[in-house]
Amino acid sequence: MSVPVRKPSVSKGNLPRVTIFTDGACLGNPGPGGYGVVLLFGPQRKELSGGYRLTTNNRMEIMAAIAGLEALTQPCTVALISDSQYLVNAMEKGWAAKWKASRWMRNKTEKAINPDLWERLLALCSKHDVTFSWVRGHSGTKENERCDRLAVTAANQQGLPEDDGYRP
Repeated sequence: MSVPVRKPSVSKGNLPRVTIFTDGACLGNPGPGGYGVVLLFGPQRKELSGGYRLTTNNRMEIMAAIAGLEALTQPCTVALISDSQYLVNAMEKGWAAKWKASRWMRNKTEKAINPDLWERLLALCSKHDVTFSWVRGHSGTKENERCDRLAVTAANQQGLPEDDGYRP
């Protein structure tokens, strides 16, 4: 996105509005994985994808959201649309923030999964006004279908890097 950089103190009403569609894919779970992102800003469109040689589907769902938000060059009002209920619920219901506040514990005995990615995503969301929404996957939503194709193509690439945060 090529919009001028503004200071984070800009009121939310004046922020540029961006729509980000995301999807993650994994060939086996765990296995080679990829993510796909479509960013829409007025008439501008940007597509992103990437992958890792051994990861999980949930990690790729979170990574797609991270990649989309990292592509923004200034604070924005973001509608982030995903087919991952795990991602949407963790952010909209405050689960990820609660896990962080509890030192990455889901409860007294269970550790939160993927804290490295949740930490990155929460930090990015503090820079933007983000709303997460769920869309049913493989239901004909054009941009979600495009993200799926990008994610699967990325997962099928040769020479994928290691997902340093993945712990089997």
